[in-house]
Amino acid sequence: MGDRRVFASKTRVVGAAGVAVLALSACQPTMTLTTAEVDPQPAVTITATPQAIDVEPATPIVIEADGGRLQDVQVTGPTGLIEGEWDPERTRWISTAETLDYGASYTIQAQAYDSRGNIVSETSRFSTLEPEKFFKAYAEPADGDVVGVGIPITVNFNKKVKNKAEVEQAMIVRTPEPLVGAWAWKDDKTAEFRPKELWPGDMDVTVELNFEGVQAKDGVFGKEDTSQTFRYRPSMVSVVDADTYTMEVFKAGELVNTIPVTTGKEGWETRSGTKVLLTKERSRLMDAASGGISEENPEYWRVEAPYAMRLTYSGEFVHGAPWSVSSQGNANVSHGCVGMSESNAAWWWNENEIGDVVVVKNTGRPQSNDGNGLTIWNDEWHQWLERSANGAVFTQPLTSPDAGSTAATTVVQSNAAPVSLTSQ
Repeated sequence: MGDRRVFASKTRVVGAAGVAVLALSACQPTMTLTTAEVDPQPAVTITATPQAIDVEPATPIVIEADGGRLQDVQVTGPTGLIEGEWDPERTRWISTAETLDYGASYTIQAQAYDSRGNIVSETSRFSTLEPEKFFKAYAEPADGDVVGVGIPITVNFNKKVKNKAEVEQAMIVRTPEPLVGAWAWKDDKTAEFRPKELWPGDMDVTVELNFEGVQAKDGVFGKEDTSQTFRYRPSMVSVVDADTYTMEVFKAGELVNTIPVTTGKEGWETRSGTKVLLTKERSRLMDAASGGISEENPEYWRVEAPYAMRLTYSGEFVHGAPWSVSSQGNANVSHGCVGMSESNAAWWWNENEIGDVVVVKNTGRPQSNDGNGLTIWNDEWHQWLERSANGAVFTQPLTSPDAGSTAATTVVQSNAAPVSLTSQ
């Protein structure tokens, strides 16, 4: 009883599986060791879903692990592996592909492990739908164009768009620096994008139409993704003040000239507002008969106007007016055009291009966004946003290593229920 040393030679093993009993002499203490029985089933399982056909291509693939972590995920389609991102805990994987292909088959292979290191694997397959109806769209300005800062981005559709919010999210504008802007719908087949203020100028702009997998309305899908880049030339903005009979010309924000002008007389007032130059002609015959004024009318005119640039479809121009030089700078005597001397008109005509801006003020006759020319800048910002499905947005970086995935995530995550492969 006094000697409690344990000798290996006296040890014998007894008991059921998982229980080891070390027995010594009857008068020595007994020590019993019990090992926990190992669960043969892993604590994490993967249910491969969907086992589906006709999945919408804009649907992201989401794989989640419940009760463990994902070890590996591979999603393979007709063009190879689909890229994706992990969450920090590695319990969730989501595809970053802009869209899946139409009428294609995909294989999902996933592995997950539990806290004991048990690994499970699962494979599933699904296929995407092949649409019967497609829509097409094209953007302006065209790839490679150089335009003035008054030109908006316009996207024209060949079918009516009902899902305007979804379509807006798929139209990405990229600029060197972020700008606040918004899409607004002119009608069901035309969307326009403008910044809150005029374009800064002297910069490239890229427009991405990520329409593959996007529905203009139920069952009508975008055919493809497109991208084009154009350039805004250095800003040219001319400000005409009918009260002072002057035109101040700003180039890249700097005042470069002040020109004496005349604007519309009483009853023929030039419209006040922000206008965009529409045409450029070295000389233009201006005949009042085109506006319905007969030759017997005392206001009838027929003149050859040099260096003419159109402001409105109804007939407002900036042009040389050698016949009114004595009034330029001190009186408004025209029938609505902005007139200046021929030498000043030649200089101004050479400095400006289609798309540059003319702001007219203090005439007492306002111009709204009424379609009489390119008049979008006459909308107050809140008015412009009223015609937008998603409101104001920031333009995205012009160059970004993952620019494509950024755009795709916005479109896909916002507009489709995820395809899930979830551990149960």
